[in-house]
Amino acid sequence: MTALSRRSRIGYSLGGIASGTYGTVPGLILMPFLTDLLGVEAAVAGMIVFAPKAWDFFLNPVAGRISDRSRHPHDRRRPFVLRAGILLALAFAAMFFGPTAPPVAAALWVLALFLASATVYAFFQVPYLAMSAEITDDYAERTRLVAWRVVVFSLAILVSGATAPALVELAGGVAGYRLMAGAMAVLILVGTFGVWWGTRRVPLTRDEVAGGRLFEQLALVLRDRDARSLIVAYVLQAVAIGMVLGGVVYVARHVAHDPGVATIAFVCFVGPAVVLTPVWSRLGRRVGKKRGFAAATLVMTAGLLALLAARAGEVTTLLIASGIVGIGYAGAQLFPLAMLPDLAAEDAKRSGTNRIGMISGVWSGFELLGYALGPALLGLVLSLGGYRASTGGEVAQSDGAQWAIVLGVSAIPALLCAVSLLPLSRYRLDDRLRRAARAGAARAVEADRTNGG
Repeated sequence: MTALSRRSRIGYSLGGIASGTYGTVPGLILMPFLTDLLGVEAAVAGMIVFAPKAWDFFLNPVAGRISDRSRHPHDRRRPFVLRAGILLALAFAAMFFGPTAPPVAAALWVLALFLASATVYAFFQVPYLAMSAEITDDYAERTRLVAWRVVVFSLAILVSGATAPALVELAGGVAGYRLMAGAMAVLILVGTFGVWWGTRRVPLTRDEVAGGRLFEQLALVLRDRDARSLIVAYVLQAVAIGMVLGGVVYVARHVAHDPGVATIAFVCFVGPAVVLTPVWSRLGRRVGKKRGFAAATLVMTAGLLALLAARAGEVTTLLIASGIVGIGYAGAQLFPLAMLPDLAAEDAKRSGTNRIGMISGVWSGFELLGYALGPALLGLVLSLGGYRASTGGEVAQSDGAQWAIVLGVSAIPALLCAVSLLPLSRYRLDDRLRRAARAGAARAVEADRTNGG
């Protein structure tokens, strides 16, 4: 079994700066940018946010397959991470430097640049995820590795999610969004160069080669019961979190009537992950990753239901509920990401074929699809509630629109999280790996006792 040094864990975790920033800010900022500045109707704005990430749903397995087949002399994954990360920073920034009128032209610019950034993100995120199954073959070490990544990822979400709305409000209007875009592009570059440099001396533990045709290999992945169960559970939760991230600015502006609350609520939501991820990690080592994931989901569901109280406009209640959601979210990020390399490495071991990148691509594609469906579903809910778009001025929203905002960040996401427990209950690999890990530890103890005797 391969244990990693602290330096290696930190090096790998730095990639979470880029993925956390890009994975958070569009879902948080893009909908209000389209509806409240460019004058795009809410349902159309939701589809603009949805379309590029839906494109990644199809592209990510291809990106994984390409990195699986890489014959780069230094590393199978790191060159993809470096090149794609640089292009991602440029494409993201350019998204906010296009025309602002008429709304059709502005919307088309955002759509085109969001598609470009989504494309290069596939070639960053998929090889990055695949690395976690290749740099260690230890069941428990993968949890520790991912725990470091989740802490950095959560810090990136915290910094970018809290800073992005604040920068928009600081400069105001178009200038605010462009200031925000430049700052977020710098964070993406820091994460890109960090993981590329920080993992340069970490050897790979798996050397299987890629084989077979793309669709044959993809079909084999999707037929795996454990892979399907885990992916469906995680996607349902991604839709839920996508709705919450997309709706927090609306709650602050139109329910609490204080845009600054968005930043505080976001800190309450993400902050617990920085502190509590090691606690969830220890729980996982005691009860297993699957049971830990289920416990985190229950906590997150309770917090989402508590967000219903936000309709009264009471800021303290909103922040407390956001904190409860954040406690569950910390575990709900850690455990599935620690279970993914288990799936990928076990598949390579069983089949003798390198599908690690493809499995990571399928995972990432479904994850992005879920996060994209969140804002799209939120946009539909807002439209049904009578939400009124604007071109920069503050528009008073009806009682029905305010209820739509609150339901879109509370009851509907809570229902999705509760339903996710059903497919998770069918996941069996974790129990098998825990038994194998315990048996291996027992053999090691017995061997030490025998050698000592």
